[in-house]
Amino acid sequence: MSDWLTAIEGTPAGEQAALWLALTAAFLHAVFGALQKGRHDPWLSRGAIDAALVVISMPVALFMVPWPEGRVWGILVGAMAIHFVYKLGMALAYSRGAFTVVYPVVRGTGPLFTVVGAWIIFGESFAPLQWLGVAVLLAGIFGLAIYNLIHVETGRDTLIPALWLAVGTGALVAIYTTYDAYGIRATPDPFTFLAWFFFLTALDFPIIAALRWRNMAHRPPLRPLLWRGLAGALVAWGSFGAVMLATRLGKVGEAAVLRETSPVFAAVIGWLILRETVGPRRIALMTLIAAGAVIVEVAG
Repeated sequence: MSDWLTAIEGTPAGEQAALWLALTAAFLHAVFGALQKGRHDPWLSRGAIDAALVVISMPVALFMVPWPEGRVWGILVGAMAIHFVYKLGMALAYSRGAFTVVYPVVRGTGPLFTVVGAWIIFGESFAPLQWLGVAVLLAGIFGLAIYNLIHVETGRDTLIPALWLAVGTGALVAIYTTYDAYGIRATPDPFTFLAWFFFLTALDFPIIAALRWRNMAHRPPLRPLLWRGLAGALVAWGSFGAVMLATRLGKVGEAAVLRETSPVFAAVIGWLILRETVGPRRIALMTLIAAGAVIVEVAG
């Protein structure tokens, strides 16, 4: 698999693969967000997911892929710090605001900063029509967040701090997307970076979650939480792994924009699973998001 991926880098086949990987990441990231937000405390959900990630990723990192060399170790340490702060932001935002309000804001602030970061670091540029697509996509994402904010029925007293946290966390999305793209491009075997990334960046939240669970007056049963963690870990491998491979095969900015179609999937998940309301206006806003992504891809 590694040989095939490196062989199609910089080719039309690689660009096509990057497109489908980014869209797959969008769907799976919405599933991942719903798993963290669901009926369990978001801190515990994230801890359970990370614990399962450690169990799944450790044997892969230690025995199935080449070990990192040289500066890759330093890149991985940087990724640990960035993703720890990102996960803190997500947990704090989810504990204060509704999933369908917080999630679009987090994802909406990410692509614009990522496109700028990709231009500065990788020399990528967008055509004017692609910038129009970004504007359309962001209008849909932030319109969806504003609509949800107006119509949310519970937790309104904590929504303002939740939104500020969501904006800050969205900036961290741009930072980690650009940084992870740099890391996976700097590693000869992309699966080396992926395996060690998932192993090392998941070591922190199981400790936080265990301490939180121990201090709870009413502790939730562990078995359902652990099953949710396993499901989330598998989804995380698919979601974060897919987008990082997409940034290696194609443009970082385009992959970031396509991944931000995830609020469309998130709204559907919120409606079907979390029982949050979806109406014609939200459907129209989700159509804007999809249209923006199509414009970016076609114009590119």
